[in-house]
Amino acid sequence: MGRSASGLALWLLLLAFVGAVMAQADRVNKSSSGGLFWSTAKEEGDLMRKSEAQESTVGVNDNADLDGGFSSLDGMLQWAIGHSDPTKLKETAQDVQRLSPKELKKRQMEIKELMEKLKMPSDAQLMQIAIADLNNSSLPMEDHHRALQELLILVEPIDNANDLNKLGGLTVVIRELDNPDPEIRKTSAWILGKASQNNPVVQKQVLELGALPKLMKMVNSSFVEEATKALYAVSALIRNNLAAQELFYAKAGDLMLQDILSNPSIDIRLRRKTVFLVGDLAEYQLESTHKAELPFFSNRHFLKSVVDLTASSDLDLQEKALIAVKNLLQLRTTEALVFKDYCDLDGALERMRKQLQQLMEEEYQRDYVMDLESLRREVELVFHKKLGKVTHVPT
Repeated sequence: MGRSASGLALWLLLLAFVGAVMAQADRVNKSSSGGLFWSTAKEEGDLMRKSEAQESTVGVNDNADLDGGFSSLDGMLQWAIGHSDPTKLKETAQDVQRLSPKELKKRQMEIKELMEKLKMPSDAQLMQIAIADLNNSSLPMEDHHRALQELLILVEPIDNANDLNKLGGLTVVIRELDNPDPEIRKTSAWILGKASQNNPVVQKQVLELGALPKLMKMVNSSFVEEATKALYAVSALIRNNLAAQELFYAKAGDLMLQDILSNPSIDIRLRRKTVFLVGDLAEYQLESTHKAELPFFSNRHFLKSVVDLTASSDLDLQEKALIAVKNLLQLRTTEALVFKDYCDLDGALERMRKQLQQLMEEEYQRDYVMDLESLRREVELVFHKKLGKVTHVPT
């Protein structure tokens, strides 16, 4: 029994180490993305069976650190041996020799159960569980909320975002945009925005599944959080994507932006995001000189709605408006005289100069106001340069 007792002694020592790890793991089960709670709608046994069928190795990290896991159980055992006290190990072996066969069996089962619990699911498996929960209409609404929150975290890495459609997740999330629960709609839009951010693959998939018109409609929601997340998703879809921008224009996206910019009763957060998007779209056009500019950039009503924001009392909104105006002035299709005569850009910039001059007397925001004044002067120079090209008459 000597050899088997020594072997089991090592495993019992490992059991103590694993128990310490599991004390924390039982409180919060985390994926590699961090911060995720396992959905309770699936039994752990189902998850483990799916894990074994789909992957040859599951969930144990490659780095043999205390907080990172081990590449194999042997690796964990070797760590336990290397970090154990030989005297303690000998005492444990002697204790094992005094155990009855029944007690030995019980200890072996405890070790096996703990090893099973250490098998953490991959992000793909967690995504599958969340998607299955969303497809399960018998689950309570709180499980659907939790499933969406899990997906919101999981889609942040680009590889996970690219897997979402392969797992059937995009269709499910887009379907939830029509859910009667505003929180469900909000989180669904947020997921689509995160997955699409700077990701042409997912942008194309989301557009092909017809989500853009749904999201544009949600921007008009009376539930501000839903509207802001929907606009975030729209921005993520059309940013640096000419095909998406053309579809956006075809669906009257310019009117949607103009309505938000020109309506002072709309939540300030939505107006900030909107004018930031305008500036971003104009900058993209400046960088894509070989491509035709979107028609709404030369619409005088649209341009005036942007210029008028420079009169806002919100400095952040003013700054974003100035950046947008500067980019719009540099486009080929915008006309200097429209900015001058219809938008009264000269007057707007002068009024802003006086406002900023007064604010400079307040020490707590002087630095920020000085930066704004510098940006205002830059816009003024760009405007007068563009205007000079039109008004200059050669002699």
